[in-house]
Order: sequence, then C-alpha cells, then structure tokens
Amino acid sequence: MPTVRTNDVETYYERRGDGPPLVFVHGAILDHTQWEPQMDALSDEYTTIAYDVRGHGRTGGSARDAYSIDLFAADFDALVTALDLDSPVVCGLSTGGCIAQAYAAAHSDRLAGLVLADTFTPELFDRREWLQRSVALRAAVPPVRLVGYERVERALVWLQRRLHGDGVSGDYEKIERLRRDGPEMETDEFAKVVRAVAAFHETAVDLSAITVPTLVLYGANEPPFVRRHASKLEAAIQNATVREIPDAGHASNLDNPAFFTDAVREFLAGVRRSETVSPDDVRTEDGRRDDR
Repeated sequence: MPTVRTNDVETYYERRGDGPPLVFVHGAILDHTQWEPQMDALSDEYTTIAYDVRGHGRTGGSARDAYSIDLFAADFDALVTALDLDSPVVCGLSTGGCIAQAYAAAHSDRLAGLVLADTFTPELFDRREWLQRSVALRAAVPPVRLVGYERVERALVWLQRRLHGDGVSGDYEKIERLRRDGPEMETDEFAKVVRAVAAFHETAVDLSAITVPTLVLYGANEPPFVRRHASKLEAAIQNATVREIPDAGHASNLDNPAFFTDAVREFLAGVRRSETVSPDDVRTEDGRRDDR
C-alpha cells in the first residue's frame, strides 16, 4: 500500500501514467476513488495522483484534536515534496478545492496550473450562506454521533433537493457506492473534518496571489451560492476561466465525467502550450518579434 509521511500521518495515494504531474484532491467524507474516471482517462498523457486527505479513506485519522483547511494544505505541500513533483497541476473539488486554494495562494510558484471544481472561497456572502456553510455543518455532528453520517447526509441531501431541485445532488447513488466500497470513516474524524470545512471562512486565502492558469468548474445544478463563488474566483484570480458543467450537481466530475474530463484535458493542453512558449515566440500584432 503506497504511503508517504505528511507531517504526522501516513498518507495513502495512488499514482498512474507518465507525463506532467496532475494531483487530485477529493471532497469531504469521500476518498481518492472519487477521481477514478479522471485518473483512468488522463493517465494516458499525465502522471495522475490521487490521495486520501487526513481523516479519510486509507490515510485515516490522527491524534490531533482539531483539523483545519490550512492543516490539509500543509499535508498537501508535504505530499508534493515527498513525491518530488515538479510543477504539478492540482485539481480539487468542493473541500478539495478549498485545500487547493489555500495551497495555491501560498505556493503559486510551485504549481503549473489549478483546477477548482464545485467549490467556494472563504467569503460568506450573506446570512443564508453562513447558516448553510457554518451553522448547519456544525449542527450535523451530534446527530451523526447518534445515527451515523450516512443517515444524516441522506437527510441533508433530501433537504437540498427540496430547496434547490433534484439535480443539486447529482447522481448521489454514485457517492453512496463509493462510500460503501471504501473504509468507513470514524465519527470523531467526521466531526473534525466537518468543523474544518465549517471554519473555512476564518482562513486567510489571498486569491490575488494565485498567478498560475486556473480553471473554475461548477455543475449547472449547483446551489446558487456556489455559482457566486465561481464568479468570485474568476474576478479575484488574474488568469482564471470559468466553465459550467451541464447535467451536473455538486460532484460534477461524477455526474458528467466525460464533459468534466474533456474540460480538464483541454485546460491541461493549454498549460503545456504556455510552458513551451519562449520569449522569441512572443510577437506584436504586426508579426514582429516583441523584445520587451
């Protein structure tokens, strides 16, 4: 079982293919298997790596009393260092996107590109979002201790569908299958992870410090607040492009994997082209070389 030491935990990861490195960061209460469709498809051209974030999957928990997005980002930094990855592109979804933002803002010079999917910034736009992202998440912990996170999440999915329509949760059965097939998350780890996500608004992330090409993706059926954050990311990151994933909810890489993967592949090709452009290739509009 391949693992590397990242701070005080042994982090499980899977690595496939050969080529420029692409690292995937999964959403909360899932594991690396969330990225199977993309790893299968993209390992023909890229070294694809997916790992289990602290508290999840085969990485499992730790003795720390509390987690934070900053801690997860520090673990990611240790993973990149331990695997000796040279200028990877990082792709994070939902909580994985929060981790990717925090890492990219601190270490943009170590990346070649960034993909942020179905995610949100630390900013809370209004009281309703504060209730949804902070209060409701923390309130889920006591019921989970009584009946387990699977039942609590099903209730939350039902509520989201009532508020935003059936498409918001996408193909939730895929999520359930992934969880059934993977290691069960301990309740204490669930609590630490959920509280870390609920406290993301307290994390300092300077989006303007992200200088690498960035692709922002969101499912067409996402709740409205996620779309607002996509616009926020586009405005705050100097080299960002936003694309909507049709027929997809909050796990757009699973809801519409073909479209998602094609969008990422197209983005990666653009990153590779930009890396190979030399100053001699930069010319003015009349075709003359620009020697500035």
